[in-house]
This record gives sequence, C-alpha cells and structure tokens, in this order.
Amino acid sequence: MIPEIGHFALILALSLSLCQGVLPLLGAHRNDAAMIAVARPAATGQFVFIAVAFVCLTLSFLQSDFSVLYVANHSQLSLPTPYKISAVWGAHEGSLLLWVLLLAGWTVLVCRYSSELPERFSARVIGVLGFLSFGFLLFTLLTSNPFERLFPAPADGADLNPLLQDPGLAIHPPMLYIGYVGFSVAFAFAIAAMISGDLDQKWARWTRPWTTWAWLFLTIGIALGSWWAYYELGWGGWWFWDPVENASFMPWLIGTALIHSLAVTEKRGLFKSWTLLLAIAAFSLSLLGTFLVRSGILISVHAFAVDPERGLFILAFLTVVIGGALVLYAWRAPGLDSEAGFRAMSRETFLLCNNVLLVIATALILGGTLAPLFVELLDGSKISVGPPYFEIAFAIPMLPLVYLMAIGMHTAWRSQAPDSLFAKLRMPAVIAIVAGVLIPVVFYGGGGAMLFAGVIAGVWVMIVSAIDPIRSWRRSAGTAGITRGGLGMSVAHFGVGMFVIGVSVVSAYTVEADRSLSIGDRAEIAGYEFELRGLRNAQGPNYQALEGEIDIFSDGDFVGQLRPQKRTYLVQQSPMTEAGIDAGWNRDLFVALGDPLGNDTWSVRLQYKPLIRFIWLGAFIMALGGLIAASDRRYKLTARARERVNIAEGKPA
Repeated sequence: MIPEIGHFALILALSLSLCQGVLPLLGAHRNDAAMIAVARPAATGQFVFIAVAFVCLTLSFLQSDFSVLYVANHSQLSLPTPYKISAVWGAHEGSLLLWVLLLAGWTVLVCRYSSELPERFSARVIGVLGFLSFGFLLFTLLTSNPFERLFPAPADGADLNPLLQDPGLAIHPPMLYIGYVGFSVAFAFAIAAMISGDLDQKWARWTRPWTTWAWLFLTIGIALGSWWAYYELGWGGWWFWDPVENASFMPWLIGTALIHSLAVTEKRGLFKSWTLLLAIAAFSLSLLGTFLVRSGILISVHAFAVDPERGLFILAFLTVVIGGALVLYAWRAPGLDSEAGFRAMSRETFLLCNNVLLVIATALILGGTLAPLFVELLDGSKISVGPPYFEIAFAIPMLPLVYLMAIGMHTAWRSQAPDSLFAKLRMPAVIAIVAGVLIPVVFYGGGGAMLFAGVIAGVWVMIVSAIDPIRSWRRSAGTAGITRGGLGMSVAHFGVGMFVIGVSVVSAYTVEADRSLSIGDRAEIAGYEFELRGLRNAQGPNYQALEGEIDIFSDGDFVGQLRPQKRTYLVQQSPMTEAGIDAGWNRDLFVALGDPLGNDTWSVRLQYKPLIRFIWLGAFIMALGGLIAASDRRYKLTARARERVNIAEGKPA
C-alpha cells in the first residue's frame, strides 16, 4: 500500500495547493483576514503531504518494489543503496516529484520568514507560489505519476542509467533544482508587488536575500554538473555548451543580473522595470529549462527525452505563467518611472552596463540553443550550433563585463569623481597588467591575445575585490568595517576572477593526445610520461570492469599511478569509461581507456589540464560570497520595523 499512500498524498497536496493559490489572493483583494489566514496552514499541509509522497517513493526504491513502474525502470536488486536513493530523482517522474517538494519547501520557508511582512503582501506571495505548485502537481498526477503500478511485477529492474551511478550526480540535481525553484520566490514577490502596486524599495529589500539564496544553490549545482561531466563522461572537458547545460546557465546569468538590479532598486529606487522583468525572466528560463529537459525536442546527455505530450503541458504552463506576468507588468509599467537620477560616472551606470551585457549574453546563448529547433520547424533541415559559436558569442559581452565589474565595485552611488577613482585603482591595474603578462610567459611560454586579456581580467578582478576587505581588516583587525553584503560581494567577485583565470589558461594550454599503448609502452605529453603497467579485471556491485594501471613520471621521477576503467553494467550492458585523474592545484593529468585495438594494444586518451581546478574553486568561492551576502542582518526586520509595519496595517504596535 505504500505507493497508494504516496499517490493519495499527492492528490491531497493538489487540493491544498488550490486552496493556497485561490483563498489568500482573494482574501488579500478583499482584505479578508480569515481567507488570508489560510495561506500558511495550506502551504504547510501541502509540504507535509508532498514529503509523505517522496518518502513513499524512496521506500519503494529501497524495498525494490518492481510493481511500481518507475522503480522497475530505474532500479535493480544489486544497485547500491546510495544509488537507490538517488534513483528517486534519476528520471522524469521522480525528479518532478523532487521539484514540487522543493517548491513546497521554499514556500514553507517564505511562510516562516515572511511573518514580519505586511499580511496582505505575504498572502499574495504565498498565493502565487500556491498556483505554481498547483500547476506542477497537476502535471505530475495527469502525465507523470511516479506511483503507477506494473502488473505482473518483474523479478528484477532495468537498472539506473550507469551515467547516474555516481556521487556527483546524486548531489548535482538537488542543488540545481533548489536554485531553479528558488527563483520562483523572486517571481512570486514580483507578481505580488505588481498586484498590490507596492513597487517601492521595500519589496526589493524583501526579495533580495531569497534571490541570493537561489543563485548560490544554482551556482553550486552548475559547478557540480560541470565537475561530473569532466570526470565521468570520459572526454575531459568541463563545459560542452550542451542544450541542457545552457538551460541551467541562462537562469544563472539572469539571476546574476537580478541580484545586481535589486541592489539598485533597494538603494536608490531605480531600475524597477529592469528588476521586475529580470525576476520574471529568471523563473521563466527555469521553466524553459524544464521544458527542454522533459520534452525530448532537443538531444542532450542530460535530457530525460520523454513523451513530447508532457512537453506540451509544460509549454502551456510556461505560456500561462509568462503571459500572465507580462500582462501584469504592462499594467504597472506606466507607474514605474523614478525621479531619482545619476551621473554617467556612478555605480548605477556600471550596474546598468552589467545588466545589459548579461542579458545580451543570455540572448546569444538562447538563440544558439533554440536555433536548430526553429530551423527544423521552418524548412525541415537540421543544423548544429556547437561550442565555437557559443565561446565567441559569450566572450564578446563577458570580457568587457569582467573589466567593468572591477571598476563598478569601487564607484560611488549617484556620482563619482574620476580622479579619486583613478587614484584608487591605478596601482591594482598596473599590477594586474604585469601579472597577467608574466603568468602566461613565465609559466607557460607565452600565448595569444585572448589569453593575455583573460588572465589580466581575472587578476584585475581578484586584486580589486580584495581592496575593501583588506582595508577593513587593517583598520579594525576584523571585518567590522564592512557589511556582510559588501564582504559577500567582494568574495563572489574574487571567485569570478579565479574562474576567469582558470578558463583562460585551461582553454589555451590543454594538451590532448590519443595514443595506442601495449603493456610496458610509454607515451609523453606536456613533459609527463605515462606507462601502461598492466590490465586486470575488477568486479563492482553491479558491473564488471577492465582496469588499467598507468604510472606517471616527470623528469624520471615517479608522480603517481592512475587506474582508469572500462565498465560494463550487468543489466543494461552499457560500456562506461571511468577516467583516472591525478589532481593538483596547478594541473590535472587525465587518463581514459579507449577501445581495444588488437594484439594486446589499447587506445588511451591522455590529457594535461593546467589550472582547471580554478574553474570549480572559483565557482564555489562565488557561492560562498552569496552565502555571506545572504546572511547580512540588514535583511531581517528589527522590532522597531515590525512595529511600523503593524501600525501601517492598523494592528496593535
């Protein structure tokens, strides 16, 4: 009865989500306290019932209940327990259930931490989130029921996709989904503000920490996905501009713009139109990513590629959500003008440039991602838009953005005297240019113009990002002289600089070679020698493997031994490559076994990846900066502020 309990729990959650969506919004419109009071209990109840459903599905996997179709298709008796748990979200139905669970979880957090907001405003926010939950729960129950029964039940299951039997993929989807779904909160705040007409600086202050939390989880999720693709897929790259990779990256870019736009709206009451449209766009692109993953219209190693009818449902839902939001925006747009102004040399100008360049980058990626689909719809022909387009298209707006970012951090609001800014940044600029030229020349023997531009930009941002924290520390022997928001900004931008250096160096100096090796043979790349010492059979819990033993030498000195594998999973009989990686702070040595060539000779892929770890370290430092900024106490209402809110609503102080 466990699956039936889970199914019934989802039906109850659907009913509560409808109550949550309708009654609080109607109550806020009528100023009916009884209807408004429904919001939090309905949201809490919905979360409880979705959690019950999720636990029921997890128990079905742990018990190998192959009478459940989803379990039979994505598990197997000998599947290790950790992967039985991660298999819950390993395909369409379960990942959608995880999505609605996280959406309900975000809603409960909003209920918990919005109690100090005006009741009518928070009711509207919770109501909008209820409508979103209703749409996804309806989609789940009508087209993607994870509890559908299978009779007769098979003796064993079809196994989880071998690509997903990895710790990175067990963690990556939840982190990514927390970020995706988190942008629904910013979307709900924007819709609530437009419905109520309360488009002053307060709603931006309320929205900003939620957006930052969503952004930092999405940053972690994308970084984990990149890391997984690097070591698991056997090709040694960290980003392929795959359609589904792009689908996660576009909300991140718009979310980054939204965070900066919210800062301007909160501080100066400007950029209201930008902020509203970016909040709508961030969540809309999250929905678009869901559509691309689940519709099957684009081919990707990450896609579920399931029934296109499911994609049609999501497309209709996407149309309703985006269409309704844009209609609201058109209604409120005439009243969004602000009398406040700013000069050309000001922080507002640099943040406006930041928004424009991030939107341009997103538009270029979106165009390249969807171009094959539109061309096929128009004339039936098939085209492929690959990494060369995306790398050039992305670099065009991003390189000036990185340089401007460092200047904007130290520019004053409203107006900035150019002389004082020049005096402050002159020495960091000189150091960045010198270091940016010396690093490639001294350590790597030179390079091209793009390499020098990238390294200079990365060093420039890192140095400039450290100025305020260091000055604050020297003045106060701590960080008391800088707010958490300011410190988080500096840390995040420092991570951007490290990321840019990593991308620039690994793109310019990666060495790849496919060699044929017999036992005892050696191959050399980038000053390292790789010797195939032997091959042996290895047995895993649900796979068999051929494991190579490859010793690495540098200038005759032993560096380490790698054990790459060619795995064959017992149920699906899928051959998989498990790379061997010798990791270091300044380089990775990557080895992957290829196919047998006969006469005891094997194809082996060897790669030298300088500073590739800077890419993921930079991303996690960005996320750390977001964490520091999100914890800024300025976003918590004080008792006095709460008293003012109560008085404004006619409640006892």
